[in-house]
Amino acid sequence: MLGVYPLASSAYGNVGSSIYYALGLVAALALGLTPIVFFISGFIFFLTASTYAEATSMFPEAGGSSSFARHAFNEFWSFFAAWGQMLNYTFTVATSAYFVPHYLGGLFWPALRHPPGDIFGGILVTAVLAVVNVRGVKESTGVNVALALVDFCTQLLLVLVGLFLVFSPHVLVDNVHLGVAPTWKNFFVAIPLCMLAYTGIETISNMSEEAKDPGKTVPRSINRVVIAVFAIYALLPAIALSALPVTKQPDGSYMTKLGLSESQGGYAADPVLGVVRQLHLGFIQHGAEIYVGLLAATILFIATNAGLIGVSRLVYSMGIHRQMPDRLRQLHPRYGTPWFGILVFGALACITLIPGQATFLGNMYAFGAMLSFTIAHAAVIRLRVSQRDHERPYRGPGNIRIRGVDVPLFAVFGGLATFVALCVLTALHVVVAIAGIGWLVLGVCVYIWYRHRQGLDLTTTVQVAIPKPAVEHEAEYESVLVAAENEEVDPSGAVALAVRLAARRRRGIFVLVTLPVPYAVSIDAVMPEREAKAQSIIDQAKIQGGRRVTGEVRKVRPGQAGSEIVAEARELRARAIVMALTRGSGRSAFSKTVQTVLSERPCRVIIQTGDDKTAAKKKVPAGARG
Repeated sequence: MLGVYPLASSAYGNVGSSIYYALGLVAALALGLTPIVFFISGFIFFLTASTYAEATSMFPEAGGSSSFARHAFNEFWSFFAAWGQMLNYTFTVATSAYFVPHYLGGLFWPALRHPPGDIFGGILVTAVLAVVNVRGVKESTGVNVALALVDFCTQLLLVLVGLFLVFSPHVLVDNVHLGVAPTWKNFFVAIPLCMLAYTGIETISNMSEEAKDPGKTVPRSINRVVIAVFAIYALLPAIALSALPVTKQPDGSYMTKLGLSESQGGYAADPVLGVVRQLHLGFIQHGAEIYVGLLAATILFIATNAGLIGVSRLVYSMGIHRQMPDRLRQLHPRYGTPWFGILVFGALACITLIPGQATFLGNMYAFGAMLSFTIAHAAVIRLRVSQRDHERPYRGPGNIRIRGVDVPLFAVFGGLATFVALCVLTALHVVVAIAGIGWLVLGVCVYIWYRHRQGLDLTTTVQVAIPKPAVEHEAEYESVLVAAENEEVDPSGAVALAVRLAARRRRGIFVLVTLPVPYAVSIDAVMPEREAKAQSIIDQAKIQGGRRVTGEVRKVRPGQAGSEIVAEARELRARAIVMALTRGSGRSAFSKTVQTVLSERPCRVIIQTGDDKTAAKKKVPAGARG
């Protein structure tokens, strides 16, 4: 189960990746007002984050705005939000993949910095990761935490060095020519485009089902992401515009190298690397450029993969809720992934890369994001009215009571801001309006056709019946203690279950065999036959589980085995105890050992029942859980 920092780091890993391309795209439009645009967009992000924190704490389930809309409105609006999210993920994949070769090309192979090298490079990145996701890939929490920390520290160091070496308030003031550089049209379009820099808030919502106490951890995670983002994005654009200021050209136009392409001598495709090149760090300059370029490429590569993982989760969720044809959610017979949906939307991302238009990719992402965010805000407002008595572990800041309803001002103003941004974007970009509205019309038509074919109306929530696993959150326990009450109990089924529960750990299973010693005999008495039999249990467990299994035979007095198991679980900090079922005497369903472990359980307790060999062979545990 995930805590505050793993959740926050996963989100920041996505949010932090966006600055590596959003800075150049926004600067090309906003010019000297780029820092102001980042501040305005950051405030909208804060309002949106508050909405996601409240709604996710109420309904800790994957889906984000789609899930919120289902609870607040009906299944049609849930689909509408999900279809907008699918646009987000598709263009997140395309945009992140497009900029990977640009950062690598700036260091090693210049041909990757312009067409067709950047296009083919982005398509190759997307295709490789699509195949990887079809075969099955899991996000590594440890890697996410490490990379997010490295990324944040690097960006923070860049800000501190930039403040000392290049930051200039005088230059920032001279950069601004209101109404001219930038024009008001470009300024207003830059605001929704700048929301690119704040992608990733959906990540925490989608991972909320895996969170410890989501009512507390999810809002805290979101708040930490907001703080970290503000700490960087409030200053980095100002430093960038100080290092690469706006200048007037001979034809009377204004430009900054942050917004110019590589062919024009600019850094629009690798803006952070461009900033580093203006710091003049002496003998470490070349090393700093290589480090930042490789880090940026790595972060963007992982962001591309995160987008494809988001696609796989969303397409499966939409299929389960009868929002799209079953073919798209169909699982691969060998790898168990929604392979067809991954390939379809991965191919769509590749197609969008062919024109090689980074601004179009960014604007299309902004279209989908503003739509999803607007629906999320509307859902929170609606939930305050329709489910006012529902438990809310977290309430967003800024509420006013009107006629018995706590109106969430953060959602009201956030929804107005994202809706206005959506209208501005579609009104000023005809191509984006045609593509975005066309996407929505296509989705609605498919939805109506599919629901009609299934004999369903458009608003009722209907889920496909999916057999639930006997054990929740399988293969997610960091450490598992397998307890054998004595050498006569066959724990093979329990060991098979433990192997599944600790599937991601190399040495995550500890087998404890308790050996009862009568009071009439010394506790240290040698009992070669019984000890050998007990040791054979551990040896057999090592054969079943491999190198991840360790174990110990421990002598105890009669009746003390349960307490010994509980004490060992606490010392190991075990996340789960697995025991084979042993019956008690008389009418008791459980032995005294099992009763003690269940009553004093320091963690989850799973009792393996039925035919152990059958359960082990089928890998389908049946049991009582504590």
